[in-house]
Amino acid sequence: MSVHTKQFKITVLPGDGIGPEVVSVGERVLRELAGRFSLALRIDRGLIGRTALDHCGEPFPKETLAKVLDSDAVLLGAVGGAQAGETDFGLRPEAGLLALRKSLDLYANLRPVKILPSLTGSSPLKPEIVEGTDLLVVRELVGGLYYGEPRGRERTASGEERATNTMVYTTREIERVARRAFSLARQRRRQVVSVDKANVLEVSLLWRETVDRIREEFPEVALAHQYVDNCAMQLVRDPRQFDVILTENLFGDILSDEAAVLAGSIGMLPSASLGNGGALYEPVHGSAPDIAGKDRANPLATLLSVAMMFRFSFSLPGAADMLEQAIARTLERGYRTMDISAPGSRLVGTSEMGNRVLEDLEVLVQSGPR
Repeated sequence: MSVHTKQFKITVLPGDGIGPEVVSVGERVLRELAGRFSLALRIDRGLIGRTALDHCGEPFPKETLAKVLDSDAVLLGAVGGAQAGETDFGLRPEAGLLALRKSLDLYANLRPVKILPSLTGSSPLKPEIVEGTDLLVVRELVGGLYYGEPRGRERTASGEERATNTMVYTTREIERVARRAFSLARQRRRQVVSVDKANVLEVSLLWRETVDRIREEFPEVALAHQYVDNCAMQLVRDPRQFDVILTENLFGDILSDEAAVLAGSIGMLPSASLGNGGALYEPVHGSAPDIAGKDRANPLATLLSVAMMFRFSFSLPGAADMLEQAIARTLERGYRTMDISAPGSRLVGTSEMGNRVLEDLEVLVQSGPR
């Protein structure tokens, strides 16, 4: 293995619900693998979401902002847990996550969906439909409806309530995420499907025109366009047709969660949110307050997010591959958390699943590079 001496600063944000449990496992594996590849890590922690609201009165405290701005990468657990009657969106837990993304300008959210052979039976779709699926959703993350202005609620002269959200994109915002998607496709199977609603939305017309123009910089990559409703249908009809799916913020949020079903559980899907500097790594799942503290959460999406950290922030694809292989071995040995359990499988909790992955990681380290 190559020896790396650079020190990386990581901020860990356990967050809410099951976040602290899955992040605890993720941090153990992060430290172990970093040690194996001679990486020096400085790990700090911060508050976000409901936990930050309860302790600081705001979902994204200034202290947390300072830490993440000074970090090479951020590992996040989960954010959520709005309480009944909370209508101020600026003081909801999820506002902390939106602020985190915006503060680091994390414009490209990468959500890979790769079906492991040992989990084809966990999907509600037939194995012959999902087996072999290996796709990547590239979602624009800091524009569109979630951030557009004007927004808000008001009472009209007639006494009705009126709510407004604005979908807005600039060519610059579309160009940079499109370039990221085409660059990633060039390293994969060289196919991009850009998803929009250009038949009814002016924003989507600009999106499509801009993506077509950027594609000229990547002549080796094939480009097709799909309307979002058709793409939603195609994902469950024939997911293997997709390589890279490029889309805007709202559509990407919905489609990537739909794609989670292909893998059998949203607890299996990692993500990386990248900008021009910092990076955020987090499982796609939410805070799942109903199982928080019960050692039942699936930590594998967090571990796969750690693998993405090694690939994109540390530039160590070999380490990422090794961790992904260890996870696959653990599943092949039949270990399962509740969400992916099957008849005859070995049911384990959050912490125990982490132990099993560390066992398989040690086996792979001892056997050398593959």
